[in-house]
Amino acid sequence: MSLYLLAHWLHIASGVVAFVTLWLPLVARKGGPLHRRVGWTYVGAMISAAISALAISGWRFLLAPGARPMDLFFIYIAVLSAASASMGVRVLRTKTRTGASTHPLDLGLSALLLCLGLFTLAYGLRMNVPLLWGFAPVGLLSGTTGLWYWLRPPRERMHWWFQHMGAMVASGIGTITAALVVNAKHLGIEGLQLALFLGPTVVGVVGLKLWTRAYRQRFARKAPAGTGQGLPGEIQPARAR
Repeated sequence: MSLYLLAHWLHIASGVVAFVTLWLPLVARKGGPLHRRVGWTYVGAMISAAISALAISGWRFLLAPGARPMDLFFIYIAVLSAASASMGVRVLRTKTRTGASTHPLDLGLSALLLCLGLFTLAYGLRMNVPLLWGFAPVGLLSGTTGLWYWLRPPRERMHWWFQHMGAMVASGIGTITAALVVNAKHLGIEGLQLALFLGPTVVGVVGLKLWTRAYRQRFARKAPAGTGQGLPGEIQPARAR
C-alpha cells in the first residue's frame, strides 16, 4: 500500500471518528468523565485527520496545479480544525495563568492560522473562488482572537471557559464544513454553493453567542465577581501545566 493511499484511508477513518464524536461533548456534563473522554477522542481524531489531509492535499497543491483551489481549501480547513482543537486543550491547561503566554505552541498555531487565512483570502480573490475568500474570515478571526488571548493577561474570571468553548466551536465548524464539501455530490448538491457551505459557520457563531451569554448569566448568579470558583459539577481551575 502506498503512503498516499494509507494517508487517504487514515483521513477517512479519522474524519468519521471526529464527526461522530463532535456532538456528545456539547450536551454532556461539562468537565465530567464522558465530556473529557469523548472530547479527547475528538481532539485526537481531528489532529490525525489534519495531518493526513495536509499530506494528501499538500502534495497535490504543489504538484497538481489544476486541483489547487480545492486542495488549498482542505489544507486551510485542516489547520483551522486542528489548531482550534489544540487551543481548546491548551486554555484548560493554562487556566490559572495571570500573565501573557509566550509558549511557542500557543502563539505559533494562532499565527499560522492567521497567516494561512490571509493567504487563502488572497488566493481566493485572485483565482475567483468564493469558497476560499468566503470561508477565510473564520480562520482570520480565530487566529487574531487567539493571539489577542495569549498575549494579554486574563481580564475575566472564567476566561478559559469561554475561550475553550469558542475554540472547540471553531474546530467543529471546520469539521462539519469539510464533511459537507466532501460529500456534497452524494447529497445532490451541484457546485460549490457558498451560501450553503457557510451555513455551519452562521449556525455555529450564532449558537456560540447565545451559549456564551447564557453561561455568563449563570456564572454571575452562582459566584460573586473576583472569586476563583466555578459551578458545582463543572470544570474547576487546576494548576497550569
